[in-house]
Amino acid sequence: MALVTPEVGTDDELGSRRGRVLSGLLHHRLGVVGGALLLIVVLAALLAPWIAPYPADEVHFDTPFQLPRTVGFPLGTDDLGRDILSRILYGTRASLQVGVLAVALAIVVGAPLGLLAGYWRWLDALVSRLTDLLLAFPFLIVAVGLAAINGASLANAAIALGLAQVPTMIRVVRAETLRLKGHEFVLAARTMDASGVRILATHVLPNAMSSIIVQATVIMPVAVIGEALLSFLGLGIQPPSPSLGIMLSDAQQYIVRAPYAALFPGLAIVVICLAFNLFGDALRDVLSPGSRRK
Repeated sequence: MALVTPEVGTDDELGSRRGRVLSGLLHHRLGVVGGALLLIVVLAALLAPWIAPYPADEVHFDTPFQLPRTVGFPLGTDDLGRDILSRILYGTRASLQVGVLAVALAIVVGAPLGLLAGYWRWLDALVSRLTDLLLAFPFLIVAVGLAAINGASLANAAIALGLAQVPTMIRVVRAETLRLKGHEFVLAARTMDASGVRILATHVLPNAMSSIIVQATVIMPVAVIGEALLSFLGLGIQPPSPSLGIMLSDAQQYIVRAPYAALFPGLAIVVICLAFNLFGDALRDVLSPGSRRK
């Protein structure tokens, strides 16, 4: 006889729960604002090859430092005459790619370890030591090491940022596992001689997904800022590939002559991080029991 957990529920109950989550987000004012900003950011990144006025690395030596609102250059040009709007669109695309890869790495590595540490107490000490070891190496040190071995690149930046977020993901999933394994549906599965792996896969993990998703929205803005920092220092995406961090690095020596060359990429980073933070906070409020709509 198949066991149906009270929290996971049947297909109808899952559909009802999704409906309640969607309704809660639509009634969360900051969540709507964050969702709208997030949609704009994602669409801008995905459609960059079609909506960018120029290729990101196309130079116009006859039009350097064009002011914003100049015909043909809505946000102006940099020292090489490259269109700032186009580079921001492609830079946003690169930032989201790094963020998605970092989130994927944090989940793939951190979630299983958190499940194991929370369910089997004898593994907790081992996983805790691994967590302490990862915390001992800041992502900047890891990025320097990867750059020294393989050269600076988008992939290495994503690996460094993802590994830096693994300890947090482990702790979040471990805490959820400790909370869930005392519930009646887990105890009932044990009495039916279900294996620990099956309990984790079919009962604990589905109920912990809400916390994992919320944590993913927290990791994304951290990864975006981290990618900008690494690229600014020359440890991330390399020129001529566009990056918001590279744009800030190139613009710093012309900050007096062309402040807009640094202002617009900085604003793009702020908008991306704000979108994820607002949407993530709303998602946490809706998914958390007893949360109040705003």
